[in-house]
Amino acid sequence: MIQKKICMMGAFGVGKTSLVSRFVHSAFSDRYLTTIGVKVDRKSVRVNDRDGALILWDLQGEDELQKLRASYLRGTAGFILVVDGLRNATAVTAIELYEKAQDYLGPVPFAVALNKADLRPSWEVGMEQLAHLEAVGADIVTTSAKTGEGVEDLFLRLAAKLI
Repeated sequence: MIQKKICMMGAFGVGKTSLVSRFVHSAFSDRYLTTIGVKVDRKSVRVNDRDGALILWDLQGEDELQKLRASYLRGTAGFILVVDGLRNATAVTAIELYEKAQDYLGPVPFAVALNKADLRPSWEVGMEQLAHLEAVGADIVTTSAKTGEGVEDLFLRLAAKLI
């Protein structure tokens, strides 16, 4: 079985942990728990008639662009940048994290989760703000950890590039 490490990155409170919880455990909680350091989960998937396992590293939020820990990124096959549709600043953070990740990882597959689709009428972020990431190869998937919209698609799209 092929195993691939995927890092979840983004600002504080964008829904990284909730997306992982929805994907791995089919669960959602409205209770906010800050991730300190990193939380690791695993999920078996079948992609392109091949079995694989995604090792999901949920990294702590990076609002102030603290030093992205190179040790967390070691061995990463791909990553997901999570943007909160309600907060424009999280799109800027995602772009900056993409650039930092490129310094450590080089060109690896990645995707962008434009999260909180269940609150779309209140969104500040649009696809135009993410055009730079799309231009450099990101799949941009609209997601909602709360309802499950787009979550499976997000992870399986990236898995298809890795497995």
